[in-house]
Amino acid sequence: MTVTAGIGRRLGEMAATLWDLLGLADPDRDGPETTTDAPGIEPVTTTRATVTTTTTTTTTAEIVVARPPSAAGRTVGRRAGGGAMQARYDALVREMKQAYGVRVVRWRSSTSGCAWQVHYADGSTARLIESPYPRGPMSCAVFLHEIGHHAIGFGTYRPRCLEEYHAWRWSFEAMIAGGFNVTEAVRRRRDEALHYAIRKAARRGLKRLPVELAPFVPVPDRGRSPLPALLPPSSADDAA
Repeated sequence: MTVTAGIGRRLGEMAATLWDLLGLADPDRDGPETTTDAPGIEPVTTTRATVTTTTTTTTTAEIVVARPPSAAGRTVGRRAGGGAMQARYDALVREMKQAYGVRVVRWRSSTSGCAWQVHYADGSTARLIESPYPRGPMSCAVFLHEIGHHAIGFGTYRPRCLEEYHAWRWSFEAMIAGGFNVTEAVRRRRDEALHYAIRKAARRGLKRLPVELAPFVPVPDRGRSPLPALLPPSSADDAA
């Protein structure tokens, strides 16, 4: 192998690793990213932009945005999710995306998600999320949690664990207002997520815990009922 060929090979390996670290598809290697997590998702072309995440990290990357599910896809989704109830989830997705100008990068098959913003050179901002497609209380709560980050605004609450608290609260308020069931499993997921967020903040040097998060300091006990969906302000004050 020649020196030039060896260098070229190593550069190719480094490029592949960079795309993997960014969590994005290399358009030269794999083509535009596609998703099969929800019916009717179509691939689209990529756009170069400046990305600002919730941790205020700024970088340049290729953003692949999934188009909304097609009408045929929504029909399949309704059959899979149980008729009228799935139709309500479908309507919720359309309503939230329109109300907050959010685009879905990828529908995840797992009950995890993320939210971030992309600031373009012309001054416009794209509000993006990844989440599971709502088909039940848990996926609905995670979807609304990611919408909630955009609804309350990035950087409105500091530290980050407090923003997580308010995103969960916004999610539960939206579910209750829309007549969706906030189940015990969903509440337990919130409790565990916020407990983890507190521990993560402590490892990063958090000095003072916001009073809203005090009820979530104890390790969640699966032998007990989770905390109520909406804690009154007095509960946080008393726990502090």
